Amino acid sequence: MSLYTKNGKFLQVVGDTIYSRSGVVVGKMKGDKVFDKGGRYLATIVNDRLVYRATDKASVSRPFTAPNRPAVAKPHKLAVAILGDEPKIPD
Repeated sequence: MSLYTKNGKFLQVVGDTIYSRSGVVVGKMKGDKVFDKGGRYLATIVNDRLVYRATDKASVSRPFTAPNRPAVAKPHKLAVAILGDEPKIPD
């Protein structure tokens, strides 16, 4: 499975963990929300896109740890018009 940010950055998905294209841990999926390693809200999944929505920012989860992964050479996609902002993703 692959996800992209609102602006089209490619993200790797392995199980419920999301990684940047360079293999850095971005967050963990809990339902349609993604939380960073500290358990703070990062973004909401809308179709195949991650979008930051201020209305969801009060959501919290447990902190977690995960190793980084190897980088992949996948292209980005075009940006889409979705309600919300581009999440802060490393890479």
